[in-house]
Amino acid sequence: MTPTATPTPGAKLLTPADHTLIMIDFQSQMAFATKSIDAVTLRNNAALVAHAAAGFGASAVLTTVAEKSFSGPMFEEITTAFPGQALLDRTSMNTWEDAAVIAEINRIGKRRIVLSGLWTSVCIVGPALSALDQGFEVYVIADACGDVSEEAHERAMQRMIQAGAQPITSLQYLLEMQRDWARTGTYEMTTGIAKKFGGAYGLGIIYAKSMFNAHEA
Repeated sequence: MTPTATPTPGAKLLTPADHTLIMIDFQSQMAFATKSIDAVTLRNNAALVAHAAAGFGASAVLTTVAEKSFSGPMFEEITTAFPGQALLDRTSMNTWEDAAVIAEINRIGKRRIVLSGLWTSVCIVGPALSALDQGFEVYVIADACGDVSEEAHERAMQRMIQAGAQPITSLQYLLEMQRDWARTGTYEMTTGIAKKFGGAYGLGIIYAKSMFNAHEA
């Protein structure tokens, strides 16, 4: 039987209200050894994700590991997007084994978890596999994660995908929450984030608006 198409979004698409973003260990010590993505791109993508979540009002958990004793502060590009939000510092490599983080996830109460952070093979694999085991849906922002080598990052991504995690990218995360340029309430915010952090796509928006006063809708 041929299915009937309707103009409605798929159930697997993210919305601002249906998930919790967890940003993990975006800290200097972790970034020094990250080789799968360069530091400038990593910081830019992390900033895009943070500002997208904050702008759309998505729930977010910011967590660090050994901030004062070893790893250093979280990237300023992230914390400025969430002014006043507490950072949950851990000793565990697996965020999902930290009681304070889990208490916050349960308080928020969303069934979808979106992960980004350092390193992919340890600090992202751990919570991804643990959350999947407990019945959560898991999305991983692949280009807002990094590891000590491309091999380490790619094997980690494959392992999570095989377990059921869904890979996305940072710009995809932003545009998936906007999804319709006719949504005027968030249009300027979305294009503003893209212009600042969206690389060549952002440059294209700047050019089109400056030269032709173009508008996506």
